[in-house]
Amino acid sequence: MRVVHYLNQFFGGLGGEEMAGAGVETRPGPVGPGLALQNALGSDSEVVLTVICGDNYAAERLETGIVEEVIAKVREANADLFVAGPCFEAGRYGISAGALCAAVQTELGILAVSGMALENPGVDMYRKDVYIIDSGPNLAQMTQVIGKMVDLGTKLVNKEELGMPSDEGYHSRGWIKSEFGTEPAAERLADMIVALVNDQPWESEVPVMLHEPVSVPPPVADLSKAKIAIVTDGGLVPPENPDGITRQFSKVWGAYDIAGMDDLEAGDWEVAHGGMDNRPALQDPDRLVPVDVLREFERDGTIGSLHNEFFSTTGNGNPLENSRRLGREMAQRLKDAKVDAVVLTST
Repeated sequence: MRVVHYLNQFFGGLGGEEMAGAGVETRPGPVGPGLALQNALGSDSEVVLTVICGDNYAAERLETGIVEEVIAKVREANADLFVAGPCFEAGRYGISAGALCAAVQTELGILAVSGMALENPGVDMYRKDVYIIDSGPNLAQMTQVIGKMVDLGTKLVNKEELGMPSDEGYHSRGWIKSEFGTEPAAERLADMIVALVNDQPWESEVPVMLHEPVSVPPPVADLSKAKIAIVTDGGLVPPENPDGITRQFSKVWGAYDIAGMDDLEAGDWEVAHGGMDNRPALQDPDRLVPVDVLREFERDGTIGSLHNEFFSTTGNGNPLENSRRLGREMAQRLKDAKVDAVVLTST
């Protein structure tokens, strides 16, 4: 096989976050993790080209040119297989890798495979279009993950029948496949129940993904005495975005002063959030951060007071673990400010 490998700026050796804006570059042969890829491929196959691109550059141009640019390079390389990553939990990397894999398959008819951790947003976005090996979060497993990607990619190119996701190591694609069982459904269900009550291993035939439940706090006893704050994942920020909140996959949040403001004026605010029509929020920022209404509630006694700053970030494509961290940081500052409740607005 002739293989083209896609890497982000970090794994491609360009640098860290400071190089996330780097454009598309190519290198002949394997680079970085590509050496493990070449080793897993063996002597009969070759990594003929490595395509490297910064995470921000790729994420911001998925709909405006980078896909066509990468497709052209894969076509020129006369590739049999396109390999992206593995990306582990890197969200921007995962979304770009998934989009490029899907495009290479659709536009060129060249098979593609990637690798990501379950909580990478690229999994949910592209698992139905692309085979994605479950990399887990540990970068130390790079060699093993690449080995699984090569095994899967080789089977795809050779048109071999694939096993179940649990057998091959890829994330479920949401397909339901009928199989003949040796026992009727009632017996299989009874065996599961027996295993469950005896604390023995068992596996449902219809897996359900469950997230950690979030406990519901008790209601505010008296809103007329409560201090209320506004938090948004809609990305409303002051001019020039002083905290550098990104259009998607934001790793930071900002706190912005609204003391003495009865409403938010058009022209005084920007929207850092991508993937939505920002015009209504730019025309009237109170539609996203409702300072005007909460000031009315403050004046008429519906609430005790409005906190003198609101918190903002972007929720666009944010991995769950990163969102949890941002939420914990905001919650601690709100607790320190003696805030009783939050109005959480979104896009």
